[in-house]
Amino acid sequence: MTLFLLSFFLIYGLMQGYVFLKARAAFSFGPAVAIPLSLFMLVMMLAPLGARMLEKQGAEAAARALSWGGYLWLAFLFLLVMALLSLDLYRGLAVLAGFVARKDLSGFVPGAKVAFLVPLVLSLAATAYGYFEALHVRAERVVIETDLLPDGVDRLKICQITDVHLGLIVREERLARMLDVVRKEAPDMLVSTGDLVDGPLEHLPGLLDQFRDIRPALGKYAVTGNHEFYVGLDEALAFTERAGFEVLRGASRDVGGVLTIAGVDDPAAKGFGLRGRSNGEKDALEGLPRDRFVLFLKHRPVVEEESLGLFDLQLSGHTHRGQIFPFRHVVRLYFPTESGLHDLGHSHVYVSRGSGTWGPPIRFLAPPEVTVIELVRKKPGGNKGGATGG
Repeated sequence: MTLFLLSFFLIYGLMQGYVFLKARAAFSFGPAVAIPLSLFMLVMMLAPLGARMLEKQGAEAAARALSWGGYLWLAFLFLLVMALLSLDLYRGLAVLAGFVARKDLSGFVPGAKVAFLVPLVLSLAATAYGYFEALHVRAERVVIETDLLPDGVDRLKICQITDVHLGLIVREERLARMLDVVRKEAPDMLVSTGDLVDGPLEHLPGLLDQFRDIRPALGKYAVTGNHEFYVGLDEALAFTERAGFEVLRGASRDVGGVLTIAGVDDPAAKGFGLRGRSNGEKDALEGLPRDRFVLFLKHRPVVEEESLGLFDLQLSGHTHRGQIFPFRHVVRLYFPTESGLHDLGHSHVYVSRGSGTWGPPIRFLAPPEVTVIELVRKKPGGNKGGATGG
């Protein structure tokens, strides 16, 4: 965690410095502007840490204000840096093209002020769009054909929520948008694949009430994500269980004789020296009856080779599909299966874009989703394990 924070603040600081230098080149301001601007950037950079500290001290209103301001600035700054870098690349290519062609192409290269103002306006627009995109939770449908449903059951509907991040920013109103989608779908089962909790929630009873109103016939199941360990495992588990979920921690359950569900802890337990059961993946899956569909819940979209063939469908999250484009391409370096449905031969993996937001309360070109998985009886002559997504 320490290494992550050091890396985060190093990169964040470089981004702030880059924008500062670009702004000074565009407007040639002196110390009267430079000093207040530098102090503002410093405060915004430390805002996420400050918000957490205030939250732990019980100063919720101040923590929320600092969290909203700091994270919105982070999102805007990231988009601005991407826009500025893109324009710098264009300017560099124009200069190179002029040198190669031995022509003056300066008319195609914007000046410093225009080169700052255009990305500034575009980034503000993208941030505003991303704020509203994060509020519009959609149903993402996946159909899995299987011959493992018991007689008399031709179709089974499962709703997946993941990466909700209930805390300072994601609260009753945002949760209601997600659960409205679940209610409309009327699933047979609801699952949460981690990062449901991202802060103290004991003073928000309305969250529990919303979950308790949803009572699927086959129950509600959950697994831990990394943030459950970050905020305090015992408190996170208590909230999840009070919300009506059975938390699977290296365990499996027969669900009404219809299917088998299994789940494991997130490996974050190791890094925090906390009580976890992160090494139980193979133990949780091995020996399960193969005459029933095996649904496997795992927060991170990593598939261990020794687990292939031991489950039919793994549901994961964690990646947010980058949450703010083009960060998706960075996520893909660590998680090649960063979103969508993936056919692994004997098994499938579906990776959700996530239902909520972490950090910045925006999503840009990575809309939030509640995944609706329909298990349907395979038609005669159909391909084994057929699946469609989207």
